[in-house]
Amino acid sequence: MAFATASALLRPRGGAWAMASVLIAALTLVPILALAWQAAQGSEGLWSHLSRHVLPHALGQTLILMAGVGFLTAAIGTGIAWLVTAYDFPGRRSLEWALLLPLAVPTYIIAYAYLDMLHPLGPFQSAIRAVLGFDSPRDFRLPDIRSMTGAILLLGLVLYPYVYLPVRAMFMTQAANLVEVAHTLGTPRRHILWRVALPLARPAIAVGVSLALMETLNDIGASEFLGVRSLTISVYTTWVTRSDLAGAAQIALAMLVLVVALITLERWARRKQRYSVSAQRARSMSRQPLKGTARWMAMGLCLLPVLLGFVLPASHLAIEAWERFQFAGLSARLVTEAWNTFALSALATVAVLLCGLVVAYTARLFPQRGMQAVHRMASLGYAMPGTILALGILIAAGGFDRWIGRMIKDGLGVDPGLVLIGSGLALGYAYLARFLAISIGSVEAGLSRIPRSYDQSARTLGHGIGGTLRHVHLPLSRAALAAGGLLVFVDCMKELSATLLLRPLNFETLATHLYGEAARGTYEEAAIAALAIVVVGILPVILLARVGRGIQ
Repeated sequence: MAFATASALLRPRGGAWAMASVLIAALTLVPILALAWQAAQGSEGLWSHLSRHVLPHALGQTLILMAGVGFLTAAIGTGIAWLVTAYDFPGRRSLEWALLLPLAVPTYIIAYAYLDMLHPLGPFQSAIRAVLGFDSPRDFRLPDIRSMTGAILLLGLVLYPYVYLPVRAMFMTQAANLVEVAHTLGTPRRHILWRVALPLARPAIAVGVSLALMETLNDIGASEFLGVRSLTISVYTTWVTRSDLAGAAQIALAMLVLVVALITLERWARRKQRYSVSAQRARSMSRQPLKGTARWMAMGLCLLPVLLGFVLPASHLAIEAWERFQFAGLSARLVTEAWNTFALSALATVAVLLCGLVVAYTARLFPQRGMQAVHRMASLGYAMPGTILALGILIAAGGFDRWIGRMIKDGLGVDPGLVLIGSGLALGYAYLARFLAISIGSVEAGLSRIPRSYDQSARTLGHGIGGTLRHVHLPLSRAALAAGGLLVFVDCMKELSATLLLRPLNFETLATHLYGEAARGTYEEAAIAALAIVVVGILPVILLARVGRGIQ
């Protein structure tokens, strides 16, 4: 059976496409295999220290952080999704898309912004002391935001849209007659959420919370800024501070076990998803107009996460960036870092789109099980935190650089240095493996709208596989490709953990510049870089808002 599948995949008319897809998919397995190999080498006597003193504390901190963020994102995302779907109140139409704005703020930037705003000498606490008549932080100061509670609150404020988006879509596409039947059976409208809507939306909640937890596990900047010693921070410090690559690989494998557990839990929660939507034609339920105090309370509840998750930090960054620009102008260093960020993200986006196009188009050409397995393998990188992926690539790229260095030195007598790591190719590889799933999903969305009869017509007119792609599929799926490219570009710009580990020497991006300045406590130096990332991050939010309007 396996031989027959392989033969079908590699038949002459599309063998090159199938082979290219297999090679692209194999790239996502290399970091995992490299991690396992390095972890098996042992950690030079440090593993006993790591397993006794580092791993238990880091694992406990990570689990507490994930539990808190999961609960908060589920509560905020589900609650506001129900309010904007089931009720009508002032500002609802604007809030429907404004609630997506926190997606534009990476977790490390919101931590950076709030650390500056809530600093004992910052604007917020200074204003409170002025009102209360205190002169010094020694007389009055708020609790330090650097805590587990602060990390949970700030990450929850940024990540709740991962729950809000799928749950709102689920609420909007549920058949209105389900709500009407519940009314007929005597269920008050205030109980509809708990007895009807939430049970049906559990799969969407599971998907959203899983994505939020993946982002929490991937976070490195916010956790470090806020004093939470997570597994991700432990991987980074074990490698960078202790120079213990095997120990870092072992901790990374522990993180990978958490990722697998999350994916398994999410799939288990969605095991009955096919029963969550009525088989009848769905129509949106009618919104109930709110009156009196209730209408303003609903507006306030929806407005609060937008204010705390986007408006306040973005406004603070804008003010700080303007003051910094007036004082010192735009430094040449920042211009160089902006160019580095743009060029690297653009090149990575082109590579990711091309590879995603190959995998998605091959899956259309060969719908057999073997190709579907290749497709799933190629999408595996997005489920891995950037730190795990980067560490695996660092191990593999380091081994390749040593091998090719010996070959060139023995043959030509010249030491080429670090070919992959020193040139930035390793970082581009990390972006490719991490964001390939986004490209594949976008291309598939575009190709799925093209009837297969178009392929047959193109073949009848003499076009081969490449000609059909060039003359039929690409023109008809340009919008999906553009949307996927935008998402990949912005994610590359915001990516911090992989960039920290794999960037060449003396190569900085806006994200690593911000991380370095915030780690030193010089927040004003990084305001312009942080604002630039937020402004660019708004672009996919606008795209998501337009898509959201299309399903209303």
